[in-house]
Amino acid sequence: MPDTDADGFQERFFTSSDGLRLYARDYQPDQAVTAGRLPVICLPGLTRNTRDFHPLALLLSRDTTMPRRVIALDSRGRGNSAWDENKANYNLAIEAGDVLAACEALGIERAIFVGTSRGGLILHLIAATRPDLLEAVILNDIGPVLEAEGLARIRDYLNSGRKPADWNEAGDILKENHGASFTALAEEDWREMALALYRDIGGRPVADFDPAIAEALKSIDFSQPLPDLWGQFEGLSRLPLMLIRGENTSLLSLESAGEMARRHSGMILHTAEGQGHAPLLHLGNIPTTIRVFLDTCR
Repeated sequence: MPDTDADGFQERFFTSSDGLRLYARDYQPDQAVTAGRLPVICLPGLTRNTRDFHPLALLLSRDTTMPRRVIALDSRGRGNSAWDENKANYNLAIEAGDVLAACEALGIERAIFVGTSRGGLILHLIAATRPDLLEAVILNDIGPVLEAEGLARIRDYLNSGRKPADWNEAGDILKENHGASFTALAEEDWREMALALYRDIGGRPVADFDPAIAEALKSIDFSQPLPDLWGQFEGLSRLPLMLIRGENTSLLSLESAGEMARRHSGMILHTAEGQGHAPLLHLGNIPTTIRVFLDTCR
């Protein structure tokens, strides 16, 4: 039986196709109140985890009119999922397979998916290989084209080597790195972000992901064009789709967002004001926008 957490979710562990122990949070209201409504599955960014989605998951699972089951996944090497000894397995294809394993383990045949950054790239792959799994998709600040400048910035701050000595410093470091693009955040938001990004080990915050994931970014040759996923995006263009783009993002250009809208005439584009990459989904009017979108889904 899963463990029940006082914060409104159950902890689920399952096994990947190659035997790695992976983790999910399952926000499951009474089945009587969610009958007929598909669940929402949340996929985090490159070095993020299930805690990123906790406020949004509570809002959606406890909605007074149309609550839904919400499942958030920790990708391998992040959060409570096991680290992989084979560091080459930290790739989109393997991680897409882990999402399929999660759906099988949790009895999910079809769902609405939310993909933040790397999670959205994974959804591009699933749209091309398992389109039957997708009812609708919300992409959080990600598309088929990654801007080299934004990816280089992520590489640099993840590999900066600066480690916080305490939780106050953890929030300060995040604000120093991201404050210019996240002008909408208040002081308590930086603290909340720190609690989502770091794990408490002996009273000290430690980044909650395998360092090999950040190390791999150093091998990218930014003098060459980055590969795109326009071919895989065609699978998403046949689905109800919403794109949330940070007003100050450096990873998803306005040109790419415009081209996505051209190729998917029904795509809903929402700008997260005062936020960069990737927007926090529980702030501002984003939850309302997501609720309205979900109301149109099965």
